[in-house]
Amino acid sequence: MISVVIPVYNEAGNLPILLDKVVTEVVKVTSDYEVILIDDGSHDDSVQIIRDAAATNTSIKLLSFVRNFGQTAAMQAGIDFATGDIIIPMDADLQNDPEDIPRLLEKLDEGFDVCSGWRKDRQDNALSRNLPSMVANKLISMISGVHLHDYGCSLKAYRRHVMEGVKLYGEMHRFIPIYASWMGGRVTEIPVTHHPRIHGESNYGIARTFKVVLDLILIQFMNRYSQKPIHFFGGFGLLSLLLSFLTFVWMLVLKLFYATAFSVTPLPMLFVVFFLMGMQSIFFGVLAEIQMRTYYESQGKAPYQVGEKINIE
Repeated sequence: MISVVIPVYNEAGNLPILLDKVVTEVVKVTSDYEVILIDDGSHDDSVQIIRDAAATNTSIKLLSFVRNFGQTAAMQAGIDFATGDIIIPMDADLQNDPEDIPRLLEKLDEGFDVCSGWRKDRQDNALSRNLPSMVANKLISMISGVHLHDYGCSLKAYRRHVMEGVKLYGEMHRFIPIYASWMGGRVTEIPVTHHPRIHGESNYGIARTFKVVLDLILIQFMNRYSQKPIHFFGGFGLLSLLLSFLTFVWMLVLKLFYATAFSVTPLPMLFVVFFLMGMQSIFFGVLAEIQMRTYYESQGKAPYQVGEKINIE
């Protein structure tokens, strides 16, 4: 079975066309499919449009959140409730083209576990969207070692087994290919069609680039140090002690050989203050993230709450 997972937020103008196109393309490949739409607290008629479509086609399924939880939570909900062996997430704004779905599946048939879409000819604002995305993609590829041109493209195809155990928070839905690669999955990408947005407004801004970078730092930490955090925190601790020792030695040298009083040079104090502030900020952020994951996963909780289900067991 193929599961198409589509987060929805105020996309009433796009949904009728989108659903028609998705169903048309998927049935070219198989009759065993489901289209799961996750309404992320829309304020327009998105939910009613999905209800009407689900009433005539039981393969169309609805998960409706009680409020807005964000795209990553919606994606996680779709993955949690999907029953297919292959999962295909995509956006609801018609910028992803459903006609690319068969091409993604062809790459999986070649033996790949993940096929990522690459918006080679991206139809977005060059300065506010394309440039930050290009920088972020290069940075992510460099740090993760998984080289893709377009991590931000939602249109991808995954074999279910590479997503087992993956829990998504923040903006981490875009990093699933990294998780898959770390688990031994084969990852590839193909150019896909990207259309300009016709209906509705984009919910993305340049600030998301900075959030992505922070999430990338976090997943690198979780991958390398989740089972041995003392190597991470201890490393910084030893570095801090070394710097403190060297600073103290230099202060003694200034005092003994240059007759310079400690109070004359504020640089050691400024260095210590700013160093500790920066390190504490990072540490608090990482520790808070670990606590949040422990809260959800140790109790079997999900980072979302479903208010309505249609055609879902």
